[in-house]
Amino acid sequence: MNKPLSPDPELAPLLSPRFVYRISAIVGLLAALVMGISLSGRWLGENLARAGHTSSNENFDIFIGQDHLRLPANVIRFESQRATGIVERVDLYLTWPAREGYSDETRHLFNDVDRPEKLIFVQIAQSTMSRDMSGRLEPIYRHVLEATPQAGPAGLTRYDAKPSSSYSGEVFFTAPRPGRPPYVVRCLLPESPATSTSADCQRDFRTGRDLSVLYRFSAKLLPEWQAIDASMERFLRGRLVP
Repeated sequence: MNKPLSPDPELAPLLSPRFVYRISAIVGLLAALVMGISLSGRWLGENLARAGHTSSNENFDIFIGQDHLRLPANVIRFESQRATGIVERVDLYLTWPAREGYSDETRHLFNDVDRPEKLIFVQIAQSTMSRDMSGRLEPIYRHVLEATPQAGPAGLTRYDAKPSSSYSGEVFFTAPRPGRPPYVVRCLLPESPATSTSADCQRDFRTGRDLSVLYRFSAKLLPEWQAIDASMERFLRGRLVP
């Protein structure tokens, strides 16, 4: 009996169907993994870029004491405060001079620490003092200020705090306002413009029924004090609900 011929090696398949199937499955799995990493990386990158910011314009009703504010989400600084409810305070941030909240168009202003003059930070709470900063000038601040004034920017008068006072190192700027209490702002002036921050200067005023509004800004903006103060007052009045 003749033995059957052995298969010709040149005619045998190089890859078995099972091996091809395994390779295809692995390639498909790797492709799905790469796509998943790409999508999740994009999502993570966008969320890291936002860093707690939101571009949402959804309005929230904020109740502080006797006052009712209606504010869009993208001007509310902290995520935990973006909700309708009764609160002790709310913190905001606004671009200057446009007074806009966070958005894709303004994102660079919120992430650029080298341009502190582009943001103003605002804190709104129920009043705890009978006088705002303007009203505290004569009964409180005048006693801790040096007697000799100096000229400040844009019509402001500068007074350094006495070294022996609790305000040592601070600088006060004042200006008369016809028919209104004088403008007053407190500052910790930077050593140079390069070291300025968005919290060099602060001022507070009263609005609504019983709200105290404290806002902070870069010392680079002192020449624009009149526009900033008027703008802050208009912004808050426009967000009060009767």
